[in-house]
Amino acid sequence: MSKKTIIVFSGDYDKVMAAFIIANGAAAMDDEVTMFFTFWGLSALRKPGATSTGPKSLLQKAFSTMLPDGPEKLGLSKMNFAGMGPTLMKRVMKAANVMPVSDLIATAREQGITLIACTMSMDVMGIQRDELIDDIEYAGVATYLAEADEGNVNLFI
Repeated sequence: MSKKTIIVFSGDYDKVMAAFIIANGAAAMDDEVTMFFTFWGLSALRKPGATSTGPKSLLQKAFSTMLPDGPEKLGLSKMNFAGMGPTLMKRVMKAANVMPVSDLIATAREQGITLIACTMSMDVMGIQRDELIDDIEYAGVATYLAEADEGNVNLFI
């Protein structure tokens, strides 16, 4: 069995979608896949509408408030059109029978893809565990590097 690792740094809808398409494709080929979400990429793992009552600094509150809450709220990396880009992209995707990111995440979880939230990034961005989807792992860069050492493909998206 081969092992693939993907760092999801971007919080752009199209880049997160590409990361999950690659991850799901690898898992469908019986590869072991680990995805490590850091900084802006953590937005893909946020529960829609979730807020935390835990303690946050003023800057953490600002970051947490400004970040999209959930994968379907992410903007596009290009042609965002003042926020209309994702709606247009989703319309085209639906017509082409392409799954939205939320469905790609569900498929990844069904296939046993390991989703890891970077704890250091969570601290910096003011994101707490209760704001993220259930049944994911939490770890730092050392865990990702250990996974990457075993992988034959390592991607940064």
